[in-house]
Amino acid sequence: MSQLSCTVGVIGVGSMGGAIARGLIESGTLAPERVMVADQDAGKRGAFESLGCRAFPDGAQMLPEGPDVVVLAVKPQVLGDVMATLSDGVAGRLVVSIAAGVPLAAIEAALPGARVVRVMPNLPVQVRSGATAVCAGSAATSEDLGLACELFRALGAVAVMREDQLDVSSAVVGTAPAFFSLFVDTLTRAGVRAGLPAQTCREFLEATMLGCAEQLVSEGVHPRVYMERVTSPGGTTAAALEELEPLLFEGSFAAVDAALARARELAGD
Repeated sequence: MSQLSCTVGVIGVGSMGGAIARGLIESGTLAPERVMVADQDAGKRGAFESLGCRAFPDGAQMLPEGPDVVVLAVKPQVLGDVMATLSDGVAGRLVVSIAAGVPLAAIEAALPGARVVRVMPNLPVQVRSGATAVCAGSAATSEDLGLACELFRALGAVAVMREDQLDVSSAVVGTAPAFFSLFVDTLTRAGVRAGLPAQTCREFLEATMLGCAEQLVSEGVHPRVYMERVTSPGGTTAAALEELEPLLFEGSFAAVDAALARARELAGD
């Protein structure tokens, strides 16, 4: 990926915001001097200053330095207060929000004149292997959308979606790291019950999960076709899948429905 010439300011460098800022630098997408961070935590600021970034106690102090893109990476519960301190300084800028459950209309109303893009990244962006859904607001240009996609492509897969699809992506892809981790954990417990050492079983499953993901991506093979590679007619995998698939099918649908319902509750719909 070629290095970009824009300047990005990330407000809030906690778990996700810090991953975004570091990923942009470590991927070579932005030079460290083109990344600004704002956070109340002096330790977090110091960590990024050591990388060559400029750091500020809050976003209001960062804005006069002229970031081309402002990434709002604070928790949804405090986003309103943070936006109130920025409203006079973001007009004409591209603002990217990662806040779950806060719609574009609310952000645009709080930040008049800003060109807003909403994104929903998931946790593996921390290792630059995540997935980010992107949706443009009413004032965002095609260039804004393209720039947002290019920035988050440094952290994994990216796709442009409608805002209603953004919420579904959050319910499916945002929760998927927990689902995959649960599957490894439950299979480990099943292996232990059948006689395997817990640590070895978990290590084997984690290595297998990583290998499967790499093959699915590198070969572009459909998951069903990949399953058939290890499923001999009348064999052990076929017997196991006969038990597991209907339970996993029903559970996955129910889990996504539950996540969507909870998201609507939190949004006040």
